[in-house]
Amino acid sequence: MEPNSNFTENQLLLSSAQLQEQLEQQKALASVIVRIRESLDLETIFQTTVTQVRQLLNTDRVAVFQFDREQNWEGEFVSEDVALGWDSAMAVKVYDHCFGEQFAANHQQGRVQAVADIYKAGLSDCHVAILSKFQVHANLVVPLSRQKELWGLLCIHQCSEARDWKESEIEFIRQIADHLVVAIQQAKHLHEVKLQAAKLAQAVQRDQVIAKIVDEIRSPLDIETIFKTTTQEIRKLLQADRVAIFSFNPDWSGNFVAESFAEGCTPLVGVQPAIADTYLEQTQGGRYVNNQTFTANDIYQAGLTNCHVTLLEQFQAKAFATAPILQGDELWGIIAAYQNVSPREWQSYEVESLSKIGTQIGVAVRHHKLLAYAQYQAEQQKTLTSVITRIRESLDLDTIFQTTVTEARKMLQADRVAVFRFDPQKNWEGEFISEDFVPECNSVIAEKVYDYCFGEHFAHLYAQGRVNAIADIYQGKFPGCYVQILEKFQVRANMVAPLLKKGELWGLLCIHQCTAPRYWQPSEIEFTSQIAEQLGVALKQDSYLKQVQMQIVQLAEATEREKAMERQELLAATIDKIRQSLDIKTIFRTTTHAVRELLEVERVAIYRFNPDWSGKFVADSFKDGWKPVVQPQPMIIQTFEDTDDDNELPRNETFVPIREGEKLWGLLVAYQNSQPRYWKEEEINLLAQVGVQLGIAIQQAELLEQTKRQTLELTQTLQELKQTQTRLIQGEKMAGLGQLLAGVAHEINNPISFIFGNLIHLDEYTQELLKVVKLYRQNSSILPTIQEQIDKSDLDFLIEDLPKTLESMKVGTERICDIVLSLRNFSRTDEAELKPVDIHEGLDSTLLILGHRLKNNNDRPAIEIVKQYDSLPLLECYPAQLNQVFMNLLSNSIDALEEKFNTIQQRYLKLLQTCPRIPLIIWINTQAINNQIVIKIADNGLGIPEEVRSHIFDPFFTTKAPGKGTGLGLSISHQIVVEKHHGQMKCSSKPGEGTEFLIEIPNSN
Repeated sequence: MEPNSNFTENQLLLSSAQLQEQLEQQKALASVIVRIRESLDLETIFQTTVTQVRQLLNTDRVAVFQFDREQNWEGEFVSEDVALGWDSAMAVKVYDHCFGEQFAANHQQGRVQAVADIYKAGLSDCHVAILSKFQVHANLVVPLSRQKELWGLLCIHQCSEARDWKESEIEFIRQIADHLVVAIQQAKHLHEVKLQAAKLAQAVQRDQVIAKIVDEIRSPLDIETIFKTTTQEIRKLLQADRVAIFSFNPDWSGNFVAESFAEGCTPLVGVQPAIADTYLEQTQGGRYVNNQTFTANDIYQAGLTNCHVTLLEQFQAKAFATAPILQGDELWGIIAAYQNVSPREWQSYEVESLSKIGTQIGVAVRHHKLLAYAQYQAEQQKTLTSVITRIRESLDLDTIFQTTVTEARKMLQADRVAVFRFDPQKNWEGEFISEDFVPECNSVIAEKVYDYCFGEHFAHLYAQGRVNAIADIYQGKFPGCYVQILEKFQVRANMVAPLLKKGELWGLLCIHQCTAPRYWQPSEIEFTSQIAEQLGVALKQDSYLKQVQMQIVQLAEATEREKAMERQELLAATIDKIRQSLDIKTIFRTTTHAVRELLEVERVAIYRFNPDWSGKFVADSFKDGWKPVVQPQPMIIQTFEDTDDDNELPRNETFVPIREGEKLWGLLVAYQNSQPRYWKEEEINLLAQVGVQLGIAIQQAELLEQTKRQTLELTQTLQELKQTQTRLIQGEKMAGLGQLLAGVAHEINNPISFIFGNLIHLDEYTQELLKVVKLYRQNSSILPTIQEQIDKSDLDFLIEDLPKTLESMKVGTERICDIVLSLRNFSRTDEAELKPVDIHEGLDSTLLILGHRLKNNNDRPAIEIVKQYDSLPLLECYPAQLNQVFMNLLSNSIDALEEKFNTIQQRYLKLLQTCPRIPLIIWINTQAINNQIVIKIADNGLGIPEEVRSHIFDPFFTTKAPGKGTGLGLSISHQIVVEKHHGQMKCSSKPGEGTEFLIEIPNSN
């Protein structure tokens, strides 16, 4: 009975263990199911599953393997949990070329592969080799199939030994795999839902962007702004590398007029010459004329012609989508989206968006053209009216011609407009008598021209009023003599209108375009014809002028009677001008000029008395050919006898007093020097009235000048107060910073001194211990346990490395001491008064503080410091303030060198070239010259432009970006050197070579 009892007890124990194992498996399965339901993240689900399964089955590795659908049963492990001591299989690409033959079909049917020992299971060599790569000894693989498609595998690896897989374990893993497949399907559905939501959001965003672009196109902006905004917004919308607008010329060539492109792309606007597409030229616009779009997902696979592919390669394009821009029924251009990095499959909605925008751009272009044409016509009429007005206002032909050519050239935007006159005594020979031209062209004034074929080919046509417009002198069938003459004057396109005087050809109005051919518009030809007609009227007026001049002589007496009334009107106008200005020089200049014209005298001057009744002329207006009398030296005015009949005698001058209140300020004098003159009473009265008004104006000007002086003084005082306040604040900041540095240095110095002192003793103790260890190893029999510990600890290495470690700690401690000493030297809080110091010590302390900025970093290489120190005596100075000067100058030099490096590096990046090594150097030179301590700090940066250098010591002047500089550093430094130390501070710079600051401080020592 006892054996049966033991057997029954063993059965019960075994049954209990199996139940416990099944219970643990069900718990793990429930936990995995809960995690799958709680999370939609596959990575989290996978990681949770493999971790719990490995713990439950007590295996060496549990991993999820995913196949790559694009490859032939190739894949990689995407999640795993592996025991310590075994390699990770994550992200390792696996390809078993015999998998498809031996396992794929079985796994697709849901079969599980359980291998107790891979070396005894009869597996193929290639399969065994792959499993050995991952240290696998026993293997359990469950397929992960999604809708009869093998997605991946759930792999359980036993690496340490062979293992017989229980049926319960296989069933448990199969259930786990089923739930993982559910999770995979959920993740797929979630991904699809997110993609649909993203597409809907993109559609809404796309419609909003298109609506925004349409609103901007319809807003009253200039066409360039519309083009720029449209290309930027469309490129953002389509996420393309480039969006550009191309405009056609009449010959179906064209140019890019606007674009937006990603970084690294070559610009096309203003860079490419006129682009000629032979297909568009032959088909007169091709499919675009019929409002059709054109797309190519890959230019090399789209069946394009070689010339078309070559053209697109110049644009760096790999794929493109284009839509026409129609101006009414006329093809104006195209809008194109380019993908430069790689081919791209263009979606229908993207092409539709591009087409919609092209339609709106066409409307904007048409509106712009209509508006520009209306404005051009208005400007033409305005210019024509101005020319007609000038012709009517002036009878001087030279003035009329010069006004006309100037206005006409501005209106037509031509390179040259000139008037050519024939010599009546010679056979169609003549010269240019008036012109206006751009600086790039040569002047043709006074150039004699004789075209021996003019009379034969052109004279009779011009006499009939014909206007000749030539778009390109080399494209027409013109006589060689004609082309040769035009080449002499750099002419490429030419428009000529005849100038007729009483039906005869008097000359020509010539419009020249020198830089390039030009298609003359009908409106421009009509405008030129009208201008020529008006110049013909002016020529008629000139012929009538001589007749009128004869009649003027006969009307001289009548004119003299009218002058009195005109003088009164001019007097009123003169007084009004005096009252309109408060500037005394302007008043004097206006008054003397107006009075001279009013009285028709040769000179009018204003004389001012000094307190001793000497005086000087302060203003005058004189006839051409006379010399001014305004001079700085005083002169005495001769007095005149007071006679009753002095006005009846011929006299060369007359004068009236100018009074400033009750005080005699000066005289207003009129001169007639060429001949004697009888001054009339109304002339003297008129002069007296002007003198009274001048006195009033002088009073007003004096009051204004006094007010300005007071305002200027107040402004200067306020500015000085602001500068003083700012400098005080800056001084307090620097003093606080110095105390902070000194405090930090003091706090660091104590523990560092403690550590440095103990390092000496530690080194001695270590040496003694090492000696004892060596003696012990040499003279004693070492116990096995001690010998084992010595071998394990690598005692020889410790004996060799421990002194080195102590030495490195000593070097680091000395470095910290040097930094603390530099901080104390820089702050010098205990040296606020004059004190003899070593200048080199302050410079070195400043360099040490700035050491982090001098080192190389990710943005630039290290900055080299070149010291050229002379032997200097101690300098009596304010040490902390001089250190502040050194800090400001060295910081500015570092900023300048960083700017230089960034500028040169960006230049090479834009050129897609490798940037060479850029040396960054700061020189510090000290000298003692004639009781002067001279300090020079120079760099090889980009230098300072002269217009900036002249202001660098001004308070608040800075060229740095906002937030990077106050504009006070150099101003305060200049004040410290000049005012505090009675020295000099100068700056010299050559743009592109560098900058040098020179400090000279007198040394009383």
